[in-house]
Amino acid sequence: MRTRKLCCLTVVTAAAVALELAALPRAQATGTVASGGPEPLHVVRPGQSIQTAVELARPGDTIELLPGVYRENIQITTSRLTIRGAGSRTVLRPAKKASSNACGKAGHGLCVTGTAQQPVTNVRIQSLTVSGFPKNGIWATHTDRLRVRRVTAADNGQQGIGQEMSIRGVFVRNVLRGNRESGIHLVNTNAHEAGAIDTRGAEVAGNRLSGNGLGVVIRRLRNLTVEQNTVLGNCGGLFVIGDENRPRAGDLTLRHNAVLENNRLCPANERLPAIQGAGIVITGSEGSRVTGNQVFNNRGSSPMSGGVVLFNSFVGVPNTKNEISANVLNGNGPVDLADRDRGPKNTFTDNVCGTSVPAGRC
Repeated sequence: MRTRKLCCLTVVTAAAVALELAALPRAQATGTVASGGPEPLHVVRPGQSIQTAVELARPGDTIELLPGVYRENIQITTSRLTIRGAGSRTVLRPAKKASSNACGKAGHGLCVTGTAQQPVTNVRIQSLTVSGFPKNGIWATHTDRLRVRRVTAADNGQQGIGQEMSIRGVFVRNVLRGNRESGIHLVNTNAHEAGAIDTRGAEVAGNRLSGNGLGVVIRRLRNLTVEQNTVLGNCGGLFVIGDENRPRAGDLTLRHNAVLENNRLCPANERLPAIQGAGIVITGSEGSRVTGNQVFNNRGSSPMSGGVVLFNSFVGVPNTKNEISANVLNGNGPVDLADRDRGPKNTFTDNVCGTSVPAGRC
């Protein structure tokens, strides 16, 4: 009798296991496991393909990357995905032969790509390193609410993290170092002339940017905040770039950043003059606020050198209606505060500095 009970129990247990396996997320096909939480969890180990997990994932899924080096290019076109690594122990690097997807063909490391008609929404990328790609470490196009957090983007050929034609992005607590052009580069579009995009409250906050060409570049955008970043040892620190297109670039807030010793030399190229010792540079902006920043020891002899510099846009459009207030500037050269384009209705109040052009701006 006892033997029969054990036999029957074994049959019932096997049937229960079969039913449980049938109910697991389809991510199990790649050897991943369910989290037991509210969303399926795809676990990827070194030697496995991140891209395969991305293609199997559905909106709401999380892809967890275990510690190790992954050599591939990742293309994300699905909304509401989370890519989560193990901090500095999870590293994405180029393969000997780039992936055949669009991201690999472009030379980027990890891409999030939507369309004007159907943006990719609510993708989260966090806690990994993206390093050594010929173009951009992370590049996003047509996204809404992209969040990049605790990512290190280092030694990439153009931008560490870049985004275009996107809104409501959040970039917080990242480390950007040694990227050839800029650490963080947010733009309406690099492909053609267009007016500024209203980002609807995008945020760049709490990042550390060092040894890049430029620290943060905001080009042809509106309604965005750059705050509490440490920008150290680049050719230039924070750059706001506008031009004659409408809507005008502007309505930006740059506040409580530490912009220090950005004294590397970036030689002139076909788009920019030589840049060295440029702290915060505002060109062609309308109605932006630069307030409460600490800007120390940015020194050089290029046209945009100095602590906080208002400069004509590269097509000659002046800054207008910008507010420069309550900044502390010291040791910048040739001056701490420079109003070099004399655009209309810019105001300078309560700044603590030693030198300005014209005199009296401190």
